[in-house]
Amino acid sequence: MVIFDRIRHKWLKLTPEEWVRQNFISWLTEYLHYPLSLIAVEAGITLNNTSRRCDTVVFRSDGRPLMIIEYKAPHIAISQTTFDQIVRYNMVLHTPFLIVSNGLKHYCCQIDYTTDSYSFLPYIPDYGDIFSII
Repeated sequence: MVIFDRIRHKWLKLTPEEWVRQNFISWLTEYLHYPLSLIAVEAGITLNNTSRRCDTVVFRSDGRPLMIIEYKAPHIAISQTTFDQIVRYNMVLHTPFLIVSNGLKHYCCQIDYTTDSYSFLPYIPDYGDIFSII
């Protein structure tokens, strides 16, 4: 089985994690109004001289990263290890939002760099509202 990736414009093998990614991106774009043109899939970064790939990065219209999204398959529980992974990626990108999802549970964390703190939001902000809460 395959699924079409609207961002990379190609058919991909339908794995459980890919199912989560494609459905989450559809939800972001269709219901939360994030522009498809500002979303990158498998975005490459260099961390400690090693190439890594973020599952999804959403950018601001000026090209600065807005959020990193990490996906797990639905049968994988979201753990501290998952958050550690996305935090390492954020050491490079410095985004104000981190999201982790396994398709069943979603966690959205807002980073406050002025106070070196973070908080979990009870929802994932709509694109039209996100800049008012940064």
